Amino acid sequence: MLGLSAGLWIATSAQALSLADISGQEAGGGLKEALTQGAGKAVDLLGRSDGFLGNPKVKIPLPESMQQVEGLMRGLGMGKQADELITAMNRAAEAAVPEAKNLLVNAVKEMSVEDAKSILTGGNDSATQYFKRKTAKPLGEKFLPVVTQAIEKVKLAKTYEKFAKKGAQFGLIKEKDTQLENYVTEKALDGLYLMIAEEEKAIRTNPMGAASSLVQKVFGALK
Repeated sequence: MLGLSAGLWIATSAQALSLADISGQEAGGGLKEALTQGAGKAVDLLGRSDGFLGNPKVKIPLPESMQQVEGLMRGLGMGKQADELITAMNRAAEAAVPEAKNLLVNAVKEMSVEDAKSILTGGNDSATQYFKRKTAKPLGEKFLPVVTQAIEKVKLAKTYEKFAKKGAQFGLIKEKDTQLENYVTEKALDGLYLMIAEEEKAIRTNPMGAASSLVQKVFGALK
């Protein structure tokens, strides 16, 4: 009974507060906890088997300009190879994403007072946009060799290049899409930021569902 009463007190107190009632230290601490929690969950969800392949929101298809060639492959009875190629791309992304955790955590640690203020008072995806600004370039550099190594293990990468280059000769495929590792790296980053955005939205929508009472207090005051 005592635990229930305490929980209700936290909930009503958080809802009754405004940011003006919360110290700068509390606001910064709550924000950092929330960002660390949300980023960590996004990495954990994606950086495992079927993290990309089993999630329609982030599953990586063949490049749009390659999909005409995919249709030809399937028409020639090469549907199995096309499916294996898509699986290989998604497995490469799943292998790369765990590399993101340290960079994301460091971005939180290095957050300035101004950064925190703009996130707390900004739009619903302001934290996600902060992560993009701070981590997109170094994450791309970190992902690329992991993706490349994962793709090299799959001989089907050569099949992809063969069909992609043939398609490029006929103007069916954009030249940049012939580089499979760059495409997968870009899509892995897109998927990661999408999941971070979903975690941010969940915390902003339902702060009482957060694990930390400080996160509940700070984000409850924003509602």
